[in-house]
Amino acid sequence: MCGIVGIIGPSQQESSVWAAYEAYRGLLTLQHRGQDAAGILSYDEPSHKFYQEKDLGLIAKVFTQKKIQNLKGNMALAHTRYATTGTDGKLDLQPIVTGTPLGVGMVHNGNLVNYHSLKDKIKSELKYQLLTNNDLEVILNYWCHFLLLEGKAFSFSQALIATEKLFKTINGGYSVIGMVAGEGMMAFRDPQGIRPLVLGRRKEVNGFSYCFASETAALNFLGFDYLRDVAPGEFVFVSLDGVLRSALIPRENERVAHCMFEWVYFSGAESIVENESVYKVRLNLGTALAKKARILIEQGRIKPDVVMPVPDTSRTAAISVAKELGIDYREGLIKNRYIHRSFILNTQEKREKAIELKLSPIRSEIEGKSILLIDDSVVRGTTSQKIIKLLKKYGAKDVTLGVTCPPLRHGCYYGIDFPSSKELIATDREIPEIARFIEAKEIIYIDPQDLKSAIGRSDLCMGCIDGDYPTSVEEGIRFAALRQLMKEKRI
Repeated sequence: MCGIVGIIGPSQQESSVWAAYEAYRGLLTLQHRGQDAAGILSYDEPSHKFYQEKDLGLIAKVFTQKKIQNLKGNMALAHTRYATTGTDGKLDLQPIVTGTPLGVGMVHNGNLVNYHSLKDKIKSELKYQLLTNNDLEVILNYWCHFLLLEGKAFSFSQALIATEKLFKTINGGYSVIGMVAGEGMMAFRDPQGIRPLVLGRRKEVNGFSYCFASETAALNFLGFDYLRDVAPGEFVFVSLDGVLRSALIPRENERVAHCMFEWVYFSGAESIVENESVYKVRLNLGTALAKKARILIEQGRIKPDVVMPVPDTSRTAAISVAKELGIDYREGLIKNRYIHRSFILNTQEKREKAIELKLSPIRSEIEGKSILLIDDSVVRGTTSQKIIKLLKKYGAKDVTLGVTCPPLRHGCYYGIDFPSSKELIATDREIPEIARFIEAKEIIYIDPQDLKSAIGRSDLCMGCIDGDYPTSVEEGIRFAALRQLMKEKRI
């Protein structure tokens, strides 16, 4: 899962680097989506040049004022990385740009399930030399290849045909924003709508500027009016002179399936995903969880003194749980905001070390209390285990864990970093076994139907919960195995 932003507007602006600066500011609101690296690519029409800066690290660390001053042009792409394909190396960072045809740059959020087979085909059939282990390079090369097949001149119809052919070639969950030198900015989204993408518009002195982004939080911060979500399977193009055109590419019996994890964990609470408020959904998830907890309370299995969140994502749901149960809400764990989100770190060792640094317990709110601890999800279980041990170390009488997501029993191939079910604590374990593993008195999960009701829609990708994937995952086993080898730097 990554954060992406694209900005395009009138060429007559106060600053020659306004697009890059706006892309940078928008990207800061998406830092929670990825913390491995960041990059910005701009295009300057007068000089007919691309300008790029990218490096490992947090956004504010990567970009200095001097670097941003080098990114000239009236359109720019920005990316903050959460590595799921590729490695930690600088070669795999986004944006990625190619000179043929015309000059095209891209950023993306998501994963291709058939990345490895397409990588082999590009080398054997198209005779292209790939320079990275990033699946965006496969998307970029195929899109440019299909565009060239339509002729050397650029047009909206040719770009649309290239995108339609791309959809028939690649398999996965992805949102893409791209720039075509001398032409404008494009965006498209996988036919299932698994990965999010929104479109905004802002009035300028001499016309309109447009913004594509992973979340509405970026639009709000930059002062763009939300127009709509880019539809599943839609191709959108904004020309350099500000003309917006779009077309839906017909889906071949493919169902829409938005990733439920956007509401549960990834998106910022202030964002709206598919017209559903993330904050409101998390309140609803807390209400659903409270109903499950009340059953255990009535049975005498648990008797919590306080409801306590694992900061920060689960705080909203915990407030709702406390209200529904009439139990005091307490903050017993204070988060160090300068430490990475532990789940999205790319090795287990990094995740475990981050937990020790990022949470500071408040003994007065923990000691002697039975705690109903609320978290958004349990993935590998080791994080939950360490947090519960930490609470007990500071005097908790006992800890029950309430989870606002059903058990994750299957791998994800669409951009969340658990492609193998072997990594998941809930795979082949019953709920009491999970509770014993994490050393909780009880563990309470909501049901899949609770999740759908809380989000307010049923067109969701819940493959990691029920194994019902919206696309073919025949290559999933190979994807997971090779991903692990990449992480271990063995390939």
